[in-house]
Amino acid sequence: MEKLGLRCIVWLAPEEPNQNVMNFVDDQDIQLHHLGVLEGGNASDPITEDMILEAFDLILDKQNHPMAIMCNIGRHRTGTVVGCLRKLQRWNLASIFEEYRRFAGPKVRILNEQFIELFDIDLVRIPVDPPAWL
Repeated sequence: MEKLGLRCIVWLAPEEPNQNVMNFVDDQDIQLHHLGVLEGGNASDPITEDMILEAFDLILDKQNHPMAIMCNIGRHRTGTVVGCLRKLQRWNLASIFEEYRRFAGPKVRILNEQFIELFDIDLVRIPVDPPAWL
């Protein structure tokens, strides 16, 4: 991962990253944004619209690139954020769900797919100078 030259990690899990991740972040001088902190919730609660929008503020800011979007396992929270990002990129829903299912494996959550389908991309603040891939 060192060769990626990351500037930013968007951490979506409610728990803190493990010590190996924290050491890597410190050693590589990477900004860690912990968005998954839950107030009164638990780790199995679905991701919220506010968390997605906060993640997009970071993801769409080119000053944060290159970046990694992560959670503790990389299935549900990360998959939902990336699914909403694909929707913002105007992918069709079949392709979005195929990608989500590939990474979620047998643990697909229909509620996450429904969240992606119903996510309103008009809520996203697009920067004046967006990334080229948008």
